[in-house]
Amino acid sequence: MKILMFGRGVIATIYGWTLQQAGHDVEFYVRPGRAATYEDAVDLDLIDTRRRVRGRRIAEKWPVRYREALEPDHNFDLIVLSVPHHRLAEATAFLTPRVGQATVLVFGNLWTEPQDAIGALPLDRIAWGFPQAGGGFGADGVLRGLLLPSVIFGTLGRPPTARERTVRQAFREAGLRIKERPDFRGWLWVHFVSDAGLFSQGLRLGSLSKLAGATGALREALLAGRELLPLLTARGVDLRRHRVGVLPFRAPTWLTAPVFAWLTAHVTAVRVNIEAHSDPDAEEPREICRDTLAEARRLGISVPRLEAAEPNFAREGTGRV
Repeated sequence: MKILMFGRGVIATIYGWTLQQAGHDVEFYVRPGRAATYEDAVDLDLIDTRRRVRGRRIAEKWPVRYREALEPDHNFDLIVLSVPHHRLAEATAFLTPRVGQATVLVFGNLWTEPQDAIGALPLDRIAWGFPQAGGGFGADGVLRGLLLPSVIFGTLGRPPTARERTVRQAFREAGLRIKERPDFRGWLWVHFVSDAGLFSQGLRLGSLSKLAGATGALREALLAGRELLPLLTARGVDLRRHRVGVLPFRAPTWLTAPVFAWLTAHVTAVRVNIEAHSDPDAEEPREICRDTLAEARRLGISVPRLEAAEPNFAREGTGRV
């Protein structure tokens, strides 16, 4: 399969490497002028847990190919679109006249209705997924991160189409297990508020990486997530369909917070992933918190912990989201 990774972010790079290792033909689309700022290879330092619970360390320089133009008559089979949720509208507007015959995998956070999030992209060309990987580029340019053995795919109330099944097969060929989420809209929104709870406390400490081993801060993050559950209900999410996803927020924090603190401090794969999120100026955590708080205010849902954290993510000079 000929695959275009949209951008050269963390997720695009990790899965671009994974898919190419499985024999797929992978390129990266980057903005005009950006290719010259990148080297011809990416330095990878990954924990790959596809075959071992403890993971296998991958340390290599991976040669990559870039393109700065995308014509409508391209021959890509799949475009993997993994961008921050607040950049998705810009990306879909760019892709709409250039989608060609490709399937577009929307591969990341969403907080709007999925059909609205893709703009004018044809719905019958879309596959929905969510990565199970993470990490960050260090100041030395090295991508340090984690690849989990599964990846999330979902649908919006109907069985997967032939296009969607073909995308799933490409990821299976890369040695990844497929986890299906039939209520993908609800699953995405549960994940979004989970991030908001974590990021609200990570930003208070300076970055998400500071949460590693921090029992008190993780307790506050879990309680912030618990306060956001009524927001999901107000948006029409049936939480009974997402019992596993909301369990960490409903369980007693005297139990869950120490467990998460131990995992983030002592389990290599988990620690590597969280410690890679060390950029104190990262915009996506702030955007997630802003959008979550704005929606809570719109619907009249009380979220005191997220509101208390607002000074850490409010837009400069406004004091508000």
